[in-house]
Amino acid sequence: MARRKIVAGNWKMNMTPSQAVELINTLKPLVASEDVDVVCCVPAIDIIPAVEAAKGSNIAIGAENMYYEEKGAFTGEIAPNMLTEAGVKYVIIGHSERREYFAETDVTVNKKVLKAIEHGLTPIICCGETLTQREQGVTIDFIRQQIKIAFLNVTAEQAAETVIAYEPIWAIGTGKVATSAQAQEVCGAIRVCIAELYGQETAEKIRIQYGGSVSGASAPELFAQPDIDGGLVGGASLKPDFGKIVNYK
Repeated sequence: MARRKIVAGNWKMNMTPSQAVELINTLKPLVASEDVDVVCCVPAIDIIPAVEAAKGSNIAIGAENMYYEEKGAFTGEIAPNMLTEAGVKYVIIGHSERREYFAETDVTVNKKVLKAIEHGLTPIICCGETLTQREQGVTIDFIRQQIKIAFLNVTAEQAAETVIAYEPIWAIGTGKVATSAQAQEVCGAIRVCIAELYGQETAEKIRIQYGGSVSGASAPELFAQPDIDGGLVGGASLKPDFGKIVNYK
């Protein structure tokens, strides 16, 4: 079955609210596509102006993180219902930077995935290995563990609607891109893991992105791989090159 491609930008900690509006307005004509779902995941303070700026376009707005409780004494956190009321459709969960700098674990990723699904948000669930893990030959084992814990207590029907982003940590912001064969190998293994958990039908529906220094030049070959259904794009999502990635054909 043909899965619809999804290209999501992860802005990280970039763009003030006024800059966000300017960037969305610049990107709107560049990312127009009837064949690809386009998402801009923006810093929390940019969400409301970004949603407003994206109205009438094919750009959906996502968040870069959320907490797994709906309210309470969690200073600095954002609840899922705050995101949905603001017009957010997607949320990145478990990005390697969140895991590395803010002590997120597979267990907290799972809690966030469940809470996002409960609130009708589409989680973009990140997984990926370090250079050391790749060199030690444990990439697939490590990523299977991340996936299995992230999807604990998620039903097959719910899983089919999620997005998984494979981002080798050694390729994020380094300019190093996994070869299309390396990216396909891991994305294929992720689909096999989902098939083991839920069956082939669910595995065929779930969309798996590649992330890590994706560019307009590398996107066509990466996205042509049978198990790569788009990209989670960092630095290039802040530039007009994002349009070339979306319109990769």
